[in-house]
Order: sequence, then C-alpha cells, then structure tokens
Amino acid sequence: MATWGSRGLRGSFLEEHINFTIAYLRERHLALIQKIPTPITPIEIDKESRHITLAYFDKKSTVDYLGAVQGIPVCFDAKECAEDTFPLANIHEHQVRFMRELEEQDGVSFLLLYFSNRQIYYYMRFKEMEGFFARMANGGRKSFTFDELTEGYFLREKNNRIPFLEALQMDLEER
Repeated sequence: MATWGSRGLRGSFLEEHINFTIAYLRERHLALIQKIPTPITPIEIDKESRHITLAYFDKKSTVDYLGAVQGIPVCFDAKECAEDTFPLANIHEHQVRFMRELEEQDGVSFLLLYFSNRQIYYYMRFKEMEGFFARMANGGRKSFTFDELTEGYFLREKNNRIPFLEALQMDLEER
C-alpha cells in the first residue's frame, strides 16, 4: 500500500480539492466536468477484499479532467509541484496533443498547477504551456520557474474550492 510520502499519493491533495470544486460547480449548473480515470488492467485481485493489488496501465490516458463550462468544451491536467521549478517532462506528449486538438475545436485547454511549497495554484493557459515547450525545442530550458509565470493567473483557495473559472474567464477574454 502506498504511504503518504510515496509517489502513489502524490497529487491526492490537489485532486481532492479539484473534485470538491467541480462538484460545487456542477451543483450550481456552472460547469459539468468529470475526472477521467486512467485505464488499467488488473493482474492480481485480493479475493477477500476484492481490491486490485497489482495492475498495469493499459494505454496512455488523455488529460485528468474533461467537460464543459457554460457550453465551452474544456480539458485540463492537474500537476503538483513541491518546488519553484517545474520540469516539462511531467507533461506528456500525448496530453499536449489532446489539449491542442481540443483547442483546435474551439475548446479551452489548460494546466492547473499546485505549488505545494507556496500553497498556491496556477492556471496555465495552453498557449503559455506551448511557449515553454517551444523554448525547450529550440535548445532552451527543459523546465519553467515560478517567477516566469503570469501574475494574474495565480489562484488562492476560497472556501476549500479552487476558483479556476475566474482564470478561465480571463483566458477567454484574452483570445
């Protein structure tokens, strides 16, 4: 079983807060967003508890969350970072491809980052993320730093919810 400090539970704080937020938004008919489960194939199942004890990932998943906000298709991936530098290797090519394809369909794609060392969230617009990938492709850094991020897109929890719809609205206004 995974312990609190292990990789297996990394991001569970973030996921819990996102799930609480999207349930709140759904109850108020503001958004319909669902967590996309990672497809797995069970190898071993404990017969008494009926829990999966060993499994492998079937295929690469898309993003963590997919849905609609007031008729606008949205998708986002959630990432947690314990330091002020975020490695681009933590964002997979298939995720970027899916996000780009949603953007091409007039949807909105973004990353929701949680900097646990600062206890602050960040809404990273897809075009901003692409800029960091372009920099890397041109021989630049393979990461980005907290200080490089756009001031207006930092988010603080409000009543245990992440106010990412405010950042989404700003993103839409800038398009």
